[in-house]
Amino acid sequence: MNTHLKVSEKGKALIKEFEGLRLNSYQDSVGVWTIGYGHTGTAKPNQTITEKQADELLDKDIVRFEESVKKAVKVPLTQNQFDALVSIVFNVGEGASHKSGIIRLKDGQPSTLLKRLNSGDYLGAALAFQSWKYAGGRVLRGLERRREAEFKLFMGK
Repeated sequence: MNTHLKVSEKGKALIKEFEGLRLNSYQDSVGVWTIGYGHTGTAKPNQTITEKQADELLDKDIVRFEESVKKAVKVPLTQNQFDALVSIVFNVGEGASHKSGIIRLKDGQPSTLLKRLNSGDYLGAALAFQSWKYAGGRVLRGLERRREAEFKLFMGK
């Protein structure tokens, strides 16, 4: 249904703004090794990359999360809604048996955000963005700001 959508420049800029660019690897707020624009998959201690490599990693990561959103969402999306969803999935993750995410929770069920969205409750889905402002069990101001920006983008504001 949303197979034609790809993250726009506006969506990519949002991800870049909130992820920030780090050319040297670091551990994020919950201890995950990260590099570039929030890339975690292959980041390791004492790693250094160029800005070009960071952009390449970001592009690959975005494609992965675009595909996750396209597979999970069963209702039509606007470009802004798609961009906001890819941003939050990029940040929170899809979810797996050991970690809840936007696509599925630890128990294998879809998140409230995804359930609401797929039932056609776009506003309810947008309001559920704020549920994902925690890291390590505490509210982080940066995540609050990001969720607010994603909410506004999703709502077309």
